[in-house]
Amino acid sequence: MHPTVNIAVRAARAAGDVIVRSMDKIDRLTISSKGNNDFVTEVDRKAESTIIDILRQSYPDYGILAEESGIQDEGAEYQWIIDPLDGTTNFLHGFPQFSVSIALKHKERIITGVIYDPLSQELFTAAKGEGAQLNGKKIRVSGRAGIKGALLSTGFPYHDQSYLDTYIKTMTQLMAPTAGIRRPGSAALDLAWMAAGRTDGFWEFNLSPWDIAAGVLIVREAGGIVADFQGGDKYLKTGDIIAASPKVFPEMMKIISGCVKGSAYAERKALLYEN
Repeated sequence: MHPTVNIAVRAARAAGDVIVRSMDKIDRLTISSKGNNDFVTEVDRKAESTIIDILRQSYPDYGILAEESGIQDEGAEYQWIIDPLDGTTNFLHGFPQFSVSIALKHKERIITGVIYDPLSQELFTAAKGEGAQLNGKKIRVSGRAGIKGALLSTGFPYHDQSYLDTYIKTMTQLMAPTAGIRRPGSAALDLAWMAAGRTDGFWEFNLSPWDIAAGVLIVREAGGIVADFQGGDKYLKTGDIIAASPKVFPEMMKIISGCVKGSAYAERKALLYEN
C-alpha cells in the first residue's frame, strides 16, 4: 500500500474510533448550526483534530483543507482534503450511514483516497494508478450495459434549496429508465459503494471538495467515469458531479446536462465553469 494511503488509513480509523465512542451519548453532544439543515458537533471537530494530528506527524509540510477548520498552509504543493464525519445529520439521528473521508491532492490531481465506514468497518482505498480496494481486495464498478435497469444514488438539496426545481427535474428524468434511486445521506459512501459495484451511478449538485475528493479517485481507480455537469473536470470547484460505470455514464450525462442547461442554477454556476 502506498505510504500516503497507509497514513490516511491510520487517521481515518482513529477518527472512526472517536465517532463510534460518541454514539452512546448523542443526546448530550454540543451541536451548532452552520446554516440551514447543516450541523456540526464536537464529534466532527474532535475527529478532524485527530486526523490532522496524525497526518501532520508524517507530513508536516503538506497543506490542509478540512470541513471544520478550513485551509492551512495554503499554496502547499500537496494538500490533504478532509471530511471527518460525512453524514453528520445521519449520525445525530442514529441512522447508520456516515463515513470519514480523506484525500490527498498534488497540485490539481487527487493521488490518494480513503473512505472509512466506522460502523461496518469497511475501508475503501485508492492510490493513483494502483487501483481501488475494499478491505484490501480489488473492486471494480458494475458492468451494467446501460441506464435501463440501473440503480442510482444521489443526494437531495438540504441546506440550499434554491435549485430544488432543477434537481427534481433531473431526478424525474432519471427515475423512468432505472431500477430505482437511493439517497443514503453520505456522498463519500455513495461514491465508494458505486466504485464497489453496489450502484451503477451517482449524481449530486453543489457539494464541497471534502465531500467528493476521495470518492472521485476511488471511482476512477475502480474503472468508473467522473465529470461535472458539462462533462469536464471542474467537480471540485463547482460541486456538481456525475459518476457512473462506463456504459451508464453517457446516458446520465445527457439527461442531467439537458435538465441543467439554461436553468437559473446553470447561470449561477457559470463563472465557476468558465474559470
